[in-house]
Amino acid sequence: MSAEPAPSRPLRAAIVGLGMMGRHHARLLQTSGVTTFAGAVDPGGDRFGAVGDPSLVFPTVSALLDASARGADALPEIAIVAVPTEEHVAAALELVGAGVHVLIEKPLAETPERSRELIAAIRAAGVHAAVGHVERCNPALLELRRRAQDDQIGRIIHVATERIGPFPSRIRDVGVVKDLATHDLDLVGWLGGSAVETLAAQTQHRMGRPHEDLVNVVGRLDGGATFTTMVDWLSPTKVRRTRVLGERGMLVADTLTADLTFYANGEVSSEWDASRTLRGVSEGDMTRYALSRREPLLVELEAFCALVRGEPDAGVVTLEEGLAAVELADAVLRSAASGETVRMADGNADGERAVR
Repeated sequence: MSAEPAPSRPLRAAIVGLGMMGRHHARLLQTSGVTTFAGAVDPGGDRFGAVGDPSLVFPTVSALLDASARGADALPEIAIVAVPTEEHVAAALELVGAGVHVLIEKPLAETPERSRELIAAIRAAGVHAAVGHVERCNPALLELRRRAQDDQIGRIIHVATERIGPFPSRIRDVGVVKDLATHDLDLVGWLGGSAVETLAAQTQHRMGRPHEDLVNVVGRLDGGATFTTMVDWLSPTKVRRTRVLGERGMLVADTLTADLTFYANGEVSSEWDASRTLRGVSEGDMTRYALSRREPLLVELEAFCALVRGEPDAGVVTLEEGLAAVELADAVLRSAASGETVRMADGNADGERAVR
């Protein structure tokens, strides 16, 4: 088991992968004050100019870990794995084999089987690890969940997510289900307060790629609420919206702007027939909340460092939660291929519900 570092000292941190996500992680590792920068790995080099010191860019993980070249005190204590999904397991295994704690970008791995293999290796290595589902660190969603848990909207009836926009040319190895919908499949249970019980999905292939570029999912949570998830790479405008409908109203989060709005059920009736037709029989107040906005990736990094330091309730996404998201993505693809509703198993690999 790796020793837990002193709470007052920044952790030595590395980034593996300097692509669209990795470059932002690299920026924070160098500037946040939470970490000191131990280096970056990318076989293509630093094409975005994300690393201040070119001597700290390495072509392979083994080169980064080569203590004889740089001295043992420069080895990373933590590393963020931000390579393509199909490369997660190989990169993470090399790091944890050297005793490095790892934060692995979602999805945890390309399949449930590979995810379980990775979890077993991490447990055997005795290091800390978490999964980078950064949407859980979005201020609008954090506040939405807090208010829903505080019973502001009463019993939850429905959770709906919409994540649409143009195709990102960076994606080569997966479709929208594993690249984007893993966010939403994780969020519906986290926000709805219970695990996914059943789901049914439809996909479309419109761009001539082997992977799907649109998915629509409908399902039910253990607690009785329903959910819908719409994700595509075909829309000409970018939308990131999550709404949670309850017995007393609805909370709506725009995660692009980190805005949260509450629409209350009202008791003020309308005598104007035309208005009643458009708005319903009653209308409540609408409130947009003023939120403290911090960069989600920084919040995620701070939580992971807290975990590594041994702080209780660090607020990270656990390996088991990351596995649950991969299992849900796999179920979505199976449902789309078969045209059948999929019922999720009663437990994950550890015998616990996927979402608490």
